[in-house]
Amino acid sequence: MIAGIEGTLVEILPDGAVVDVHGVWYRLLMPSGAIAGLPPIGATVRVHTHLHVREDAMTLYGFPRAEQRDLFFVLLAVGGIGPKGALAVLSVYSPEAFRKALVTEDLDALTLIPGVGKKTAARMILELREKLALPDLEVVPGGNGTRRSVLVEVKGALINLGYTPAETRSALESLSADDDAASVEDLLKLALKELART
Repeated sequence: MIAGIEGTLVEILPDGAVVDVHGVWYRLLMPSGAIAGLPPIGATVRVHTHLHVREDAMTLYGFPRAEQRDLFFVLLAVGGIGPKGALAVLSVYSPEAFRKALVTEDLDALTLIPGVGKKTAARMILELREKLALPDLEVVPGGNGTRRSVLVEVKGALINLGYTPAETRSALESLSADDDAASVEDLLKLALKELART
């Protein structure tokens, strides 16, 4: 794995750059913000990289910060998001801003990313919360640990059924906190009844 390169900037391209490292020229694909921040041609550059290998191609992606490279790698594990989609995320948001959009379940912010609709945005929230160790929003203040784990399962089931994170949160907040022994199935039925009313 090539974790990073340092060399002379030879060419700036619409989707990346070419860097000369001791006579070997590396073609990098980069987020648009990273391209805009490149120094003049002939200057020394140092970038963090991710080498993406497929049967028919080996593509090197470059990032000015390790956090961007690490987020790119995590995004590749989300269903429906390949390297092009992961690069689009990093072209629109910094890792910090993207994490904030995930934590606040801001679907509108996530759908600003080219190629990301509401369902893909909801999948990102669901799949990346654990991978990025994001704090889970309190859906029922004061709930005990068992109830909390049940609610997390109900929440995942509702998002898989196509409900938005906002609709899901609203349905979960409507559930009574009295019945701590309720099963996932019971609470899911109650949440679906609540959603059917809206």
